[in-house]
Amino acid sequence: MSELRERDPDELVQAIILRIDKEDPSTEDEGLSAVARAAVIAYLRSPHEPEWQTWSEQAFAKSVRRANPKMFSKVLEVFPEAMVSQVGKAQAVGLPPLPANDLPKLIAKLQVSGTQLPKSNEVLVAEVNIGIRKSLQMSTGKAAAQSAHALFAWLTEEQGERIERWLSAHAPVGIQHLSDEDFERLRAQAAGPVIQDAGRTEIEPGSETAFVYIKTTK
Repeated sequence: MSELRERDPDELVQAIILRIDKEDPSTEDEGLSAVARAAVIAYLRSPHEPEWQTWSEQAFAKSVRRANPKMFSKVLEVFPEAMVSQVGKAQAVGLPPLPANDLPKLIAKLQVSGTQLPKSNEVLVAEVNIGIRKSLQMSTGKAAAQSAHALFAWLTEEQGERIERWLSAHAPVGIQHLSDEDFERLRAQAAGPVIQDAGRTEIEPGSETAFVYIKTTK
């Protein structure tokens, strides 16, 4: 693998905190959906604030960090305005963008790498779905960040009527792990950009990781 890129310390990063309960964990797909929803929920609370504008004009960098139930409660105490995204047993919260080298101490000490949740045979399906490239074998944390990238990219390009309908239905997000063949087949139906990873962690720069597609129901 080629050398992975370092993050610019002045780059704005959105931290997303995923609650990990080792005794009673959520499934991986619940975690991915909760993280993606948390990212856009935080943005939609104040999309016109200067830090969001600057961040969205950059690479909308995200850092998915894990917290045990006790630490997750502390995060909510420090950021009482944050809204929790819950999918099944999974809970996540997104924060406003901050410089990578100036994260609050509580957030900075939360672990990033090695986040893993158990897989499930149950498929999480909704009208708005995130297709993830299965062959990359991303960790839960990495796949969660890519899912959040895909959902945010879709949100910024989608027409208002569909967004309003999605939000009024409490913003459900399905997760689909796609073979390379299905990834290529469904990308023609992508409702937003196909995400290419920056190559800072786990996978090669330019790897195509995820996209949003719409599954219509009758």
